[in-house]
Amino acid sequence: MVTLADVARHAGVSASTVSYVLSGKRSISASTRERIQRSIDELGYRPHAGARALASSRTNILALMMPLRTDLHLPVMLEIAMAVTTTARAHGYDVLLLTGEEGPEAVRRVEGSAIADAMIVMDVGLDDPRLAQLKRAERPAVLIGLPGDTAGLDCVDLDFEAAGARCVDHLADMGHTQIAVLGEPPAVYARGTGFAERTVTGLRAAARERDTGLLHRPVEGTYAAVSATLGRIFEERPTTSALVVQNEAAVEPLLAVLRQQGRAVPEDVSVVAICPDQVALHASVPLTAVGVPAQEMGRLAVERLVARLGGQAPSGPLLIAPELTVRESSGSRRGHGGR
Repeated sequence: MVTLADVARHAGVSASTVSYVLSGKRSISASTRERIQRSIDELGYRPHAGARALASSRTNILALMMPLRTDLHLPVMLEIAMAVTTTARAHGYDVLLLTGEEGPEAVRRVEGSAIADAMIVMDVGLDDPRLAQLKRAERPAVLIGLPGDTAGLDCVDLDFEAAGARCVDHLADMGHTQIAVLGEPPAVYARGTGFAERTVTGLRAAARERDTGLLHRPVEGTYAAVSATLGRIFEERPTTSALVVQNEAAVEPLLAVLRQQGRAVPEDVSVVAICPDQVALHASVPLTAVGVPAQEMGRLAVERLVARLGGQAPSGPLLIAPELTVRESSGSRRGHGGR
């Protein structure tokens, strides 16, 4: 095994100089740093993680808090996690994945044990119980999600409020005056999950502005639940001519129920989704959709966190503008008698 002393002999410097280069504790000339780095690369030296942490008070580990809940679409969560991991590696960090639903206790554990240099927090609620602890923590944090109070916090997310409004505007522009929304499972709203609540806010605001009727119905992603919910929607408002779905698990059950009912998409009913592009593209009818930029969200969160570790102050919320891609599932309203 190659040691620090081996690197020092190969580079023609003292072991302490190599240590200073690795820890960054002292300023070393660029030429000496380059010579030491060449020796590290040629010899294949890998610093011992524990010794490096003791020397620099850094672990080079980022903690990713990603509670694994059954009511959230796991592929999206994992896509964000993969983007976090690959971006972190590009900046020289490893990622510690914390999947429990521990709330503030998870923050206290990371802070108290010094197992990570910083935290990325997912599944953020409007009134998230972790916020107070995060604001007091010495280690920086970035949220993938937007709480109700963003003061003193770094946050990255899709602008879900604007995404909801964009869906309504698209359908209203094509003459639809009655829109129904199939939302996330009820438990997601019961927790006050930020992205779901903000989408509803955007949908309702745009519907008021466009004088468009709007129903919002939370739904589990099963065929039975979607079928029952859709039946109630058309019973309550038979002139409904457009559906917005923000529930990846409900996409295929929804399209299957519409086929069973003899409702063609988009000739009888237009469907617009808020979902990742791969879900929209691979649906049985390619969906007009506002994409969820999971990879961009993960990348931006890490980049902000690296900047914070470099001494930058919190930058506040960063909301990604929604992009709606028109595909085969939406069209002009036909054959409906209005409200």
